[in-house]
Amino acid sequence: MKKYVPIEDGDYYLTPEGYRCFTEQYHLKRGYCCESGCRHCPYGFTKEKLKKK
Repeated sequence: MKKYVPIEDGDYYLTPEGYRCFTEQYHLKRGYCCESGCRHCPYGFTKEKLKKK
């Protein structure tokens, strides 16, 4: 079961379209890569790697 990580200041920002975009700070607190090609992934996973699967 995945642990709950409370959202704090600096964990995300709103894009011009109104979506929440999680920052590197949040991803590091969460502690793992979800392999979704996140914009600020600190684990090195990219959308290009996602396409190769």
